[in-house]
Amino acid sequence: MKKAFMCSLCHNGILGGGLYLDSQSVTYKTQKITVDKKYRNLVLPLREIADITWKWCIATFHMKNGEEYKIIIFNKPRFRKCYKEYSGS
Repeated sequence: MKKAFMCSLCHNGILGGGLYLDSQSVTYKTQKITVDKKYRNLVLPLREIADITWKWCIATFHMKNGEEYKIIIFNKPRFRKCYKEYSGS
């Protein structure tokens, strides 16, 4: 079952959207047409996430390929709990 969170992607400013977590991936979605296509439906497979670090409510997703994505997650405790359930870490 997918879990949904309000969030904002930090990329050339703050981009509001939704964050969806399931057993396969973390997906950021926004309806803003002025955003690069890559970021309108950004899928981060759980197996490709090396680590997540936190600074307040900003999660930095460190990917195995070296890319990083900063996302403000407005319900950090719930996200951390759900992520732990799905990722096993």
